[in-house]
Amino acid sequence: MPLLSSTGLRNKVLDTGSVKSVLANGFIHVYASTLANIPATADAAINPANHTLLLTVYGDGISAGLNLGTASGGAIGKDPGETWAGTVLATGTAAFFRYVGAADTGALSTTEPRYQGRVGVSGAELNISSLTLTAGNTQAVNFTSISLPG
Repeated sequence: MPLLSSTGLRNKVLDTGSVKSVLANGFIHVYASTLANIPATADAAINPANHTLLLTVYGDGISAGLNLGTASGGAIGKDPGETWAGTVLATGTAAFFRYVGAADTGALSTTEPRYQGRVGVSGAELNISSLTLTAGNTQAVNFTSISLPG
């Protein structure tokens, strides 16, 4: 699965703001799911029957929203002053993530800004140290890069 952007994200970036400003103070949600049940678009709803929320990543590891740093070379990553992490909510195997705006409810939407992609240990849109997450453990996200095609 390539990195998917929602209709809302694309429209907001084209009309009113940057990726950095549109996703300011947002969150990354990591889900367990069968491959067949991963939403086909970032506009699609999260369905609790098919998508188990394993982790929410915060800018301070506890409750603050995430912020992006300074763009360079056509890409933007996490703000270097933030420690992106979260406490694992449920034990399971990570399959996909959504980087969402602060007010996102996970409902079907063509207005909410979202990025969605695969979770892996290497070569995915979001790489973490292990796909097997255990409730109560802390999971860090040390690197992220969002780019626009040249």
